[in-house]
Amino acid sequence: MKDLFSRSAQAAILFLVVSGILALALGGYLNFASTGLNTALVSAQSWLSVRYVAVQEFITLPRDSTTLRQENARLEEEVSRLQAQVLQYQRQVAETQSLAALVNFSRSNPENIYTAASVIGRDPSPFLHYIIIDRGSADGIRRGMPVVTDQGLVGRVDAVISNAARVQLITDPASAVSVRLEKAERDAVLSGSVSGDLFLDLVAQDVNLEVGDILLTSGLGGGYPSDLIVGQILNVRRRDSDIFQQASIQPVVDFSSLKIVLILTDFRPVDISPLIPVP
Repeated sequence: MKDLFSRSAQAAILFLVVSGILALALGGYLNFASTGLNTALVSAQSWLSVRYVAVQEFITLPRDSTTLRQENARLEEEVSRLQAQVLQYQRQVAETQSLAALVNFSRSNPENIYTAASVIGRDPSPFLHYIIIDRGSADGIRRGMPVVTDQGLVGRVDAVISNAARVQLITDPASAVSVRLEKAERDAVLSGSVSGDLFLDLVAQDVNLEVGDILLTSGLGGGYPSDLIVGQILNVRRRDSDIFQQASIQPVVDFSSLKIVLILTDFRPVDISPLIPVP
């Protein structure tokens, strides 16, 4: 009987407590406590979240840094490889374009026989202007043969061995080319220089030189065939006190970028020096 009364009392007390809480909640008296509790819970959750992320980054950062460095190194290697491929393709395209231009030139000038050669070296001296090509006496190359590109005259073969040859450029200070002024129909001598500039000498004062006039080989002297384009007049220097006038010439060939050239193998130079009177 006593136990039953105790249980009934506990149930009654619990009922009164629950009823009281419900009454307070319905009356709005617990809102302040609920808000404070929620704020405390949110603050605690935020604090724990920040600490958790910090701990996670501390644990995973070294591994991520190593992975990123490895990935960066792989990407840099891939970029270097692709850049090398691009340069190789660009060289191949340039060589193909040069070959196509030389083929078109040889087809448009069928009166001559040509042998193509690659430039494999240049004279290191700043006072000489030569190139080395990969064709020699075994390929039928002989000293004195003219060398051209699709643009115009390059020079002539100066020395030959079995599988290579040296070409003297028209810009060399020892070079002298007999040329013809296309517009004026007069002959002159084109000379090279140490600086690589080209000058037109021995032009009479009565010849009307104009900027832009085209120069062609004249064929005089037997060193070059006629009508090979050489360059055009860049500027003219004329002084009344001089017997001759002089002009600076812009060559049509870009000698700094020569890669492939053509040798006129059917041309035989004529040495007329024994026939020139000695003063």
